[in-house]
Amino acid sequence: MSDYRGGVGSRREARERALALLYEAEAKGIAPDELLDELPLAPEPYTIELVVGVASHQDQIDVLLRDHARQWRLERMPALDRAVLRVGVFELAHRPDVPLAVVITEAVELAKQYSTEESGRFVNGMLSAIAAVVRPAG
Repeated sequence: MSDYRGGVGSRREARERALALLYEAEAKGIAPDELLDELPLAPEPYTIELVVGVASHQDQIDVLLRDHARQWRLERMPALDRAVLRVGVFELAHRPDVPLAVVITEAVELAKQYSTEESGRFVNGMLSAIAAVVRPAG
């Protein structure tokens, strides 16, 4: 699981799928693990790890997001940006084997692809600031 060169595509796809599932769960007002249970086919293991990890640590993740969001209430952030940030913060805080640069770059790319160019800059700034707290030596 720690070979990022060979598994970049699958990890990127796992993050993309996790983003979609977290967004869908929030839109439906259900728990992400409940949504996973409803799927006819289980997603790949890293997608499940991300979705379950975000759901399990969402309170802690949201505290970090609120602490670092200058003049933005978490509830006012676009839902996609919020989901991207939650995945990124989970990886920063709970997957130290994933390189810092990979976490931030992947999150920025997802934000730019599915939200706006401004979202990419916002996600970059937020995750960089949070990384300084959760990975101070990283």
